[in-house]
Amino acid sequence: MQKLTRALGVAGLMLSLTLGTAAAVQAADRPDSWVTLKTQLALMTTEGIDTWDLNVDTNAGAITLHGKVASEEAKKKAETVASGIEGAKSVKNLLQVVAKPNRDAVEDADDVIKANVDKALDANAALKDVEVASVNKGVVLLGGTVETLEAHVLAVDTASRVRGVRRVSTNIKTKSDTE
Repeated sequence: MQKLTRALGVAGLMLSLTLGTAAAVQAADRPDSWVTLKTQLALMTTEGIDTWDLNVDTNAGAITLHGKVASEEAKKKAETVASGIEGAKSVKNLLQVVAKPNRDAVEDADDVIKANVDKALDANAALKDVEVASVNKGVVLLGGTVETLEAHVLAVDTASRVRGVRRVSTNIKTKSDTE
């Protein structure tokens, strides 16, 4: 019995090492397009980072951030967020700190914002299964499912462009993630 227990323990250890190594290899081998989209999505949904002029490029896992942000804090936060993306091997932060362009502050009621975001999402067939879960003081929470990571980014971008939206959070599931 003791030999069986020891053999099962060794087999379990080998299996966990194999699975852990496989997961690490998969993370390291994420395609650049996947890393770029995940980084864009993370930056678009992180409080304190305004994506009014922020671009992401990835080459062999090396992420380059370029464009403009409103503060030094936003620049640092963007780099921290990007470095935490699965598959990111390095981050080069070329962001420039520039005063944010004047945009009229809009204080639309949350139910008006919700209706406008719903309308914007409904206008795109790729976003037919995305819904507005809630709106609270201009912060929109999206839910539902999309086919691709590109559609996920599109949903967040579409919602963020609606008048009165201060920030977008997401609980959207990508079908490739759920399969």
